[in-house]
Amino acid sequence: MKKIYKVVNIVILFIILFVISSPVEGMEYNKNNEIYVDAKYAVAIDNKSKAVLYEKNAYMLVPMASTTKIMTTLVALKYGNLDKKVTISARSSGMQGSKVGYKKGEEISIRELLYGLMLRSGNDAAVAIAEGISGSVEEFVKVMNEYASEIGVINTHFHTPHGLDYDDHYTTAYDLAVITCKAKEDKIFNDIVSSKDISAGEHNFTRSYHNINKILWQIKNANGVKTGYTGKAGKCLVTSVKNDYSDIVIVVLNCTPRWKVTENIYNYVIKNYEFKKVALRDTIADEVKLRNKSVKLKYAEDIIIPIRKGSKYVMKIEKPKMIGTSIKPGDKIGNVKVYCDGNIIYNNFLISDSYYKVNKMIFPNIIDSIKSLVEE
Repeated sequence: MKKIYKVVNIVILFIILFVISSPVEGMEYNKNNEIYVDAKYAVAIDNKSKAVLYEKNAYMLVPMASTTKIMTTLVALKYGNLDKKVTISARSSGMQGSKVGYKKGEEISIRELLYGLMLRSGNDAAVAIAEGISGSVEEFVKVMNEYASEIGVINTHFHTPHGLDYDDHYTTAYDLAVITCKAKEDKIFNDIVSSKDISAGEHNFTRSYHNINKILWQIKNANGVKTGYTGKAGKCLVTSVKNDYSDIVIVVLNCTPRWKVTENIYNYVIKNYEFKKVALRDTIADEVKLRNKSVKLKYAEDIIIPIRKGSKYVMKIEKPKMIGTSIKPGDKIGNVKVYCDGNIIYNNFLISDSYYKVNKMIFPNIIDSIKSLVEE
């Protein structure tokens, strides 16, 4: 009997040790407490400062599947009339993959199509939006690529508005996060991607929509954004989670346990970073001396940045050596940069708080120098 108890105790001990030593699903730590996740490509950034909080292969070119539709929505909100009715074409209704189920000949507003696009991941909605705004999918895709370049996304190329696999349809995890941050500047975008259920009667839509993005139910304060899946891209997910000062945007691409991995990355960020308010909007940062007058420079916004716990940050002010012929309050003059552990995590312009006017472009003090030479 004693031998049996001894064997049972040994088994129990092994079970306890196994549970303690097993990593959380989708995540493990090395000896330096650095996180590793079960995703081929991933990034987490602060929505406002764009500071990178975690990254794994975040700058490699990869397929993006239906996360493409974030850019489709961004372009539609910029260039489309949301109340315009679009007649569903044969091309739209005949789309393969995920779809809402719009029928050829139906008339749907672009506003409703955007809900079908982002909540139901409708490829048919993507084609209808493209045709309704630009006349054709091909012309709409040109606008997508032009606008991507305009907002500084340089390692991304779109072939479609829906994201089905094509060799020249690719992005990076980082680019996709930047696109998402840009889209989140629009209230309508946020309203759409944070919606769990939309009833037809409440919005005068043709049908109701239930959001297939499970992350809205799994992480407290999650407010978007988009799922995706194709054979080449694997399972993808772009997520936004609101905190006290900003939103944390998390992208995982080619990630089978995407829900759990996203949650683990979010928990890692919360555990390892704290948001600090290092400057207040409209307070004086510095001044530029011009002849007999000083122009004060102010912060254009509250500067609230994520700082890794235990790290130190340094703020640097860059002032111009040359000015234009005139300055008025609100003009952009100089920059403020914040560094953490030698890496830049914030960069924005400063603004003038007063008027200044000269007759021509000058170096500071150049006129005074010429006067002194003449007087001699």
